[in-house]
Amino acid sequence: MIEHTDSMKWAKVIDHTRCIGCHACTTACKSENLVPLSVTRTYVKHVDVGVFPQVRRAHQVTRCNQCAHAPCVVACPTTAMFKRADGIVDFDKSICIGCKACMAACPYDAIFINPEDHSAEKCNFCAHRIDMGLEPACVVVCPTQAILVGDMNDENSYVAQIINREPVTVRRPEKETLPKLFYKGAHQATLDPLAAKRPEGGLFMWSEQQESSAHVVSGNPTFNNSSAAALLSYDVAHSIPWDWRVSLYTWTKGIAAGVYLVAALLVLTGFLTEGNWLWLWATPIISGVFVAITGGFLLWDLEHPDRFYLIFTRPQWRSWLVKGAFIIAGYTVVLALHFIGSWAGARSLQSWLMIPGIPLSILTAIYTAYLFAQAKARDMWQNPLLPPHLFIQALLLGSAVLSLFYVSLRTEPVSHWAIDLTSPLLWLLAISSLFHLLMIWGEVSLTHPTAHARVAIWEMVRGRYRNDFWMGTLLSLVGGLLPGLALFGVVNISIGVAGAPMALIGLMLYENAYVQAGQSVPLA
Repeated sequence: MIEHTDSMKWAKVIDHTRCIGCHACTTACKSENLVPLSVTRTYVKHVDVGVFPQVRRAHQVTRCNQCAHAPCVVACPTTAMFKRADGIVDFDKSICIGCKACMAACPYDAIFINPEDHSAEKCNFCAHRIDMGLEPACVVVCPTQAILVGDMNDENSYVAQIINREPVTVRRPEKETLPKLFYKGAHQATLDPLAAKRPEGGLFMWSEQQESSAHVVSGNPTFNNSSAAALLSYDVAHSIPWDWRVSLYTWTKGIAAGVYLVAALLVLTGFLTEGNWLWLWATPIISGVFVAITGGFLLWDLEHPDRFYLIFTRPQWRSWLVKGAFIIAGYTVVLALHFIGSWAGARSLQSWLMIPGIPLSILTAIYTAYLFAQAKARDMWQNPLLPPHLFIQALLLGSAVLSLFYVSLRTEPVSHWAIDLTSPLLWLLAISSLFHLLMIWGEVSLTHPTAHARVAIWEMVRGRYRNDFWMGTLLSLVGGLLPGLALFGVVNISIGVAGAPMALIGLMLYENAYVQAGQSVPLA
């Protein structure tokens, strides 16, 4: 039996000098918590270290690390993931909206969506047993007492004595999550998810891992990242949290923000009059339509779209998913008032609306950078240049869409329009495309800060997403080059405008490669 005190901080020690890799903990966890097939709260991975005949098999029990600074708790928009007073990170399925932000945030790939109830779950120390004074099921069933649980604040507890007196380690300490799952005697080739090489052809010792656009195959896809030869022999494939819908949402959101931002800048610089139809009607309608499409993708990606309202009724304000929802809501209000003002003939209202409208359009474009940054598991997204890159992308998308829309409406003589907008729009498209390509070049050519970022870039440029990346980059190059050639008189304006759809498609393909590659690195 376990006694509770107010100052308890639960911790777990896994003694790999005792672990025999029997998977009893996995079976007990599934039985105790009714975990369905295809997902696990805990499992045992195996790595073969050395070269025949000097080989040993190392085990590692993998599960939630019960972090003191839990990224999943910060990222969750509705507090469905929360930390108890005793340090246990638990979850409330009744308020989970299935946004998968917690999955993207977890550096240990310990969270999954239950395929039966479509809510997020993970190891929670068998909190229901802890509250009854019982030990977790995995602790009880382990035949060698390799799994120990106790109060790390109690100097007399066996767990505290091991943590304080013996050499123990944690997974990915550089993430500064302060895990409360400690490993004793674990081989580094098992703790580092990129230390062991991925078997060729996905042929693991006892299984074949799922290889699809929705799964990450375990192990390092390029070479082992360990001083000792290490080959992954058994592990579990993990799901990619955010699929193509999130990739496409970043693109539609960029159009929604960019169209208004570009039109407002043209008004402020005098290239577009306040009474122009493009500003009064096209801008709020196009931006509003793409805001609606963006919202549709966001809802479609949720496992519980009927609970989306919880973001507004019980927001967890540290989550950028919450902040982004309120930013988009505010931006939508501005667009609606802009349209109402045009319909009512209030020509001065749109000018006043630019005061909140321009900042909100910029925030709508760039807040995704901060949302991605909260995904501490995804090293490629921890990029300080991502906010300005998203701003450049919004200008690119906005100028491309407005160029196409403006030219398609020019059935009347140019004199009937206050100023010919083709040139400034093409200039903006050409310049923003150039900066977009320069930022891509910097992203892929500079030395990457971590092995995880390097592998993500490899997957984007040379791995499973290389077709989208290179086609997207090529179309972005042509889409920016044609407007530039038209402006210098090398080709006619019609050919210059033809670069706009290429730029749009190119950025869409690049976004898919970028978002998916960031999630393609094994974490466990």
